[in-house]
Amino acid sequence: MKENVLDVLMYLFENYMDEGPEFSPDQESLVVELTQAGFPRREVNKAFEWLEGLAALRDAEGLPTGGRRQSIRVFSAPEQQKISVEARGFILFLERSGVLDSHTRELVIDRVMALDTEEIDSEQLKWVILMVLFNQPGQEQAYAWMEDLVFDGVAEHLH
Repeated sequence: MKENVLDVLMYLFENYMDEGPEFSPDQESLVVELTQAGFPRREVNKAFEWLEGLAALRDAEGLPTGGRRQSIRVFSAPEQQKISVEARGFILFLERSGVLDSHTRELVIDRVMALDTEEIDSEQLKWVILMVLFNQPGQEQAYAWMEDLVFDGVAEHLH
C-alpha cells in the first residue's frame, strides 16, 4: 500500500479535527503514532511541512483578500496539469456559491500545488478545501458546508 502526504493529512484531520485549529500536540508523539499506523516517515514529515505551510499562509500578506464576484481565475500550466478539469470546475463552483472567496481559493490552490502528487481529483480536493477552511478564522459557515459535503459523500460510499 503506497501512502502519500494527502493520506497522512486526511488521517490527521479525521482523527484530530475535533480538537480545533489550536490543537498542537507534541509532533514527535504524532510521528510515532502515524508511523505505527503504517505511514512512511518521509510522508509524515512532508505532511507536517504541508501543515506548517498552511499555518504560515494563514496570516500571510500578498494573497487576494476580496475580489470581484465576476472575476475569473486563470490557472497556470502547472496548475492545469496537477488539478483535474473536474477539480478546477469544483473550485469555480465553490467560489460562485460563496463557499470560497478569492483568498481561500488561492490558499486552496497553493496547498494543492504543495502536495507531492502528480494530479489531484475533486474528491481529494474536497479534503484540501476542508483543511484550509478549518484553519481560516471566520470561515465557520463555509467549513460546515464543506464538512457536510465531504462526510455525506464518505457515508454514501460506506453504505
